[in-house]
Parts: sequence; structure tokens; C-alpha cells
Amino acid sequence: MATLSSTLLTLMDWAKRLDPDGKTAFITEILNQENEILTDMLWKEGNLPTGEQTTIRTGLPTVYWRLINQGTPSSKATTAQVTENCGILNARSQIDKDEAMLNGNTGAYRLSENVAFMEGMSQEMASTIFYGTAANPEEFVGFAPRYSDLSGTNAQNILDAGGTGSDNSSIWLVGWGPRSCFGVFPKGSKAGLEHEDLGLDDAFDSSNNRFRAYMDDYKWKAGLVIKDWRYAARIANVDVSDLVGQTGTQAASASTAIIKLMSRAIDRMPKLTGINPSFYVNRTIASNLRVAALDKSNAAVTIEPALNQFGDNIFQMRFNGIPVRICDALTEAEAQVT
Repeated sequence: MATLSSTLLTLMDWAKRLDPDGKTAFITEILNQENEILTDMLWKEGNLPTGEQTTIRTGLPTVYWRLINQGTPSSKATTAQVTENCGILNARSQIDKDEAMLNGNTGAYRLSENVAFMEGMSQEMASTIFYGTAANPEEFVGFAPRYSDLSGTNAQNILDAGGTGSDNSSIWLVGWGPRSCFGVFPKGSKAGLEHEDLGLDDAFDSSNNRFRAYMDDYKWKAGLVIKDWRYAARIANVDVSDLVGQTGTQAASASTAIIKLMSRAIDRMPKLTGINPSFYVNRTIASNLRVAALDKSNAAVTIEPALNQFGDNIFQMRFNGIPVRICDALTEAEAQVT
């Protein structure tokens, strides 16, 4: 019974979702996260049923100075092909028919559950974009495993903020574009989160006995393509306790202070034209970025009004003109990048 109640809604769950008048309650979603990378990320249909194959230039041809009456050796450029695979994020919802009908508004009751599933899918996708690893073959590989070696091929785009403890986090600068970084979904499939209402069907309890239930299926097929690694930069080893206290590695005078490293990260990119660049930070770093910036200049970080799709003013924090976006998926317990 304990296993059943952890995966299916019980009568106790149902009772907790009703207002005193017996209607489905408005649920305060305190578990929701802000992961703005999901709204920024560019997506394209892959050229493979399993993802995207990209071709990368690995070497330029040799060129020569020549004298009159002297020949020139032939040469060639070299390329390599890389395949980026997609993963399938999936979830199933199952609600006993009689339970769903208890308050007389089956649709509202099912919708309250759908909202939670969609939020859970979004949180997992955002976390995988950063931390997905080849060690879990069902996932796609995220940013962090690709920028995890200070002596690796892409080490110039990993800046060390000096943290060595167990409360490290990262700041990411990503330049989204069709030739740099983008999301991919399998060839012939649909982009984004798919929801399928499976309707009313037979379900099975822990003893394999049937009961009637409303069922929903949630699916998101996605992968990450980093076509040009120079268009992503990681500021790793941000010691959160130092940042909050503005001490140690994050003292205003320290060379590893985040406001200085963010400035350097911008210059790691070949150019800022033809891409949509954004910084991604968690809430702790966003809050303390303002504090660190004010120690230097009240114009280093700006809060600028902008219009959203409805024409309303919203406020966006920017660093040197580049948006700073909140991602709660970025943890404060990252291992030190060495």
C-alpha cells in the first residue's frame, strides 16, 4: 500500500485539494522553479531519427609562400563528424475514476495534476541541460560534463572562481545560434513537451487487479548540440559562502570575483553577433551579483524594462548588456572542477 500511494493519488490526496465549498482548490505551487534557459534555448529538428550529426572543422590546409618558378605542395583541410543523441523524458499520470469524480469537476481535478507533471518535466529537462551525463545512457549529455576539465581541449572557456569546498556553483554564458549551441529533437518528431490524454481505461493495482482510471502520458524528446564549443563559457568553482560574505575567493579585490570573471567570459567568445547570448545563474548568485556590482559601479549591472509578448513591461537584469537569467536547476553543491 505504501508503494501504491507514492505513485497514485489517494483519497487523502483528493481531500487536500478541495476548498471548503467542495470545489477544486487553487494550489500554491511552492515547488515551482524558474528555469529561463528553457525559454531562451533555440530548437531545431535533427537530421537523424536519434538526434543530430554535425561536421566540425578540425584543421586548416597548409599554405605556402612561393618564389617564381617554384611549385607549391598540395594540402587539405580536415573535418570530423560528431553525433549528438536525444533522450526521451517520460511520465505517466493515473487517477482512479471514482476519485476524480468525487467533487463533481473531473476536468479541474485532472488539470491540477497535469500542472504538477508539466512542472516536474520542465525541472528535470533544465537540470539535464546542465548536468546530463553519459554515465546515464537514457539522458543526453549536458553542458557541465563537456566543460569539466581545466586542462581539456576547451579549457580556455572554463574560468576558475577558486572555490574548493562543497558549496560550489557555476555561472554559464551561452551563445545560442544555429552554428553554435542549440537544442535538437529527433527527425520526424515534435518539438517540446507533448501531453497525450489517454482517457478512461483499465489500470492495475499492486495485486494486478483492474480498476477504471483516467490516464495521461507526458513525453519530451530532446538533446543538446554544441556545434562550436567556443560559444559556451563556464565560470566554475564559485564558492557560494564566499560570495554571500564577499570574502575569500569572492572578495571585491579578488581576481576571481564573479563580476571580473563574467567580463572575461564574454571575451572567450569569438564574437557576439549572429548569436543570442545569455548568462545563467541561480538565485543566490543573481542576488549577490547585484551586491558585487554596486561595490564597483552602480552601472555595471542594469535592470532594464523590456516588452514581453503581450506588450507589458518586464524587468531584465543585464551584465554589460547581456541578459542575466535565473536557473534554479543550477545547484550549490557542485564538485570542484580541476
